Amino acid sequence: MFTGIITGIGQITDIKPKGDGLHLRVELPSSEAHFLDDVVLGDSIALQGACMTVTDKTANSFGFDVSRESLNKTVGLDQLGSVNLEKALRFNDRLGGHLVSGHVDGVGEVTHFAALENDAYGSWLLKIAAPIDLAPYLAYKGSIVVNGVSLTVNLVEDEASACVVSINIIPHTLQHTTLGNLQVGSAVNLEVDLIARYLARMLEVKER
Repeated sequence: MFTGIITGIGQITDIKPKGDGLHLRVELPSSEAHFLDDVVLGDSIALQGACMTVTDKTANSFGFDVSRESLNKTVGLDQLGSVNLEKALRFNDRLGGHLVSGHVDGVGEVTHFAALENDAYGSWLLKIAAPIDLAPYLAYKGSIVVNGVSLTVNLVEDEASACVVSINIIPHTLQHTTLGNLQVGSAVNLEVDLIARYLARMLEVKER
């Protein structure tokens, strides 16, 4: 389990074929290498919101395998570049975001990303077109994970082929995650709220 609070940013620096999937290496700058101090082989780390298992480790990098299924269901794990990192939640950790499983539910597309006008604080407005099948799990003031980041939905607009969610991004989040690199047309990994998913399933069974 995770919280959606990003605690590091790494760089995918190497990609090698392995079976029908890939083996990737993520490096951290020397100033952030302490992120790996308590990481051991077999630990879970979420990359761009997708839970992966550490298979090898150096002082400032770690490797992991990505299956073809994971590659088919996510974005950003098959190319070099920056990735959001979060180590798995301990039972005595603060739950700063919300309960996150690290299992990507769908890939959305950024339809708008710009600074809010007349906002002295410097917030940005992010709009994402989520797959229509995720619409039942998306609600005003509900939670959503975007590339591993726990965020609050400010508006939901149901359209014929998509569910568009609007999110305010504060400057701190822009500075400490990879979300600042987004642009219109960017594909993003999405995970819906865990509780919403179980409630929907309970209602589905009850109505039978």
